[in-house]
Amino acid sequence: MQTPLNALLGCTHPVIQTAMGWVADAGLVSATGRAGGFGFLAGAVMSPEEVAAGIADIRRQTDAPFGVNFHMYVPQAPKIVDICIAEGVRAVSYSRSPDAKTIERFKSAGILCIPTVGALKHAVKAVELGADALVVQGSEGGGHTGRVATSILLPQVREAVTVPLAAAGGFRDGAGLIAALSLGADGVAMGTRFLLTRESPVPESTKRVYLATPPENIVVSDALDGMSQRMVLNSQLKQLMTSSSLGLLVRAIANAFKLSRQTGDSPWALLRSGWRMYRAGDDSLGAMLMSANAPMMIQEAVVHGRPDDGILPSGQVAGLIADLPSVEDLLHGMMSGANAALSRLQSVQTSNNETTGSAASLSHPSQSNTG
Repeated sequence: MQTPLNALLGCTHPVIQTAMGWVADAGLVSATGRAGGFGFLAGAVMSPEEVAAGIADIRRQTDAPFGVNFHMYVPQAPKIVDICIAEGVRAVSYSRSPDAKTIERFKSAGILCIPTVGALKHAVKAVELGADALVVQGSEGGGHTGRVATSILLPQVREAVTVPLAAAGGFRDGAGLIAALSLGADGVAMGTRFLLTRESPVPESTKRVYLATPPENIVVSDALDGMSQRMVLNSQLKQLMTSSSLGLLVRAIANAFKLSRQTGDSPWALLRSGWRMYRAGDDSLGAMLMSANAPMMIQEAVVHGRPDDGILPSGQVAGLIADLPSVEDLLHGMMSGANAALSRLQSVQTSNNETTGSAASLSHPSQSNTG
């Protein structure tokens, strides 16, 4: 299946594996590339040294093209930008746009810029700044997400921009891929579906929770870090949603010091990063103060395998997933399912034509008799 998206990326299938923090490691990205998809390394939660090591690890495992995700406001973002350019990765992804100068550096190096957007205005702005393609994430998507459903947001963006689009939020199979194409996308981007594969590094104890959660228990809340996130409604999230403002602040301060020890950045460096996000208008003051909650509490579940003690970001589509295939089997099944969906649509069209033809033939005798 050739679309403008996989033609641009240089991969076989128009399917992107998104850069889920602590999930999209070198193993998952490599498996995606070998299977014909396009994977993004989760550089936004890595040190520059870890990003460089991840890139080298991917290249040891596959010669398929891949990308790196980064967060422009973390203290060591400039070093990660330099590494991506020096290594010549195929693409970079981000949700908060870097400045025009940084984007021009990427483009001059032949690196594609593919931001994720959750609102029409952000899509238009991203293209104005030089985005080569967009991941358009509807509110069904996991983690930080917008308020407009994919089925509404995608046609809006398609009418406003001409770059290739990958639809995100609610996709898991070939039928969904065909649905996305029919709404104007050139492919799909999936996070939760790749999280629930054999190559995903998420502990089995946490994967079992995802598989057992119905769609209605995957909700949107701003209780974690002051921004809308879609997560599994477990005991930790319920506790956050009922905590006082003071309790949330105390938790955030404690997590900020934990994050500082983990990353090696000083608490003041992290605070300055949060302040830059606030000044840029990307976050509220409350979100800035609570920003350390998400990385520390998510790691409890997806890294340490303690889902009851942490937070589980999730697309709502997890409620429809019941298996843990290999990445190769997932993508093979998706493309087979896409062909089957196309065949069904073709049979509907054929059936409609036959019905129309029959109706037309029945009308002729009556017309003749009338005459």
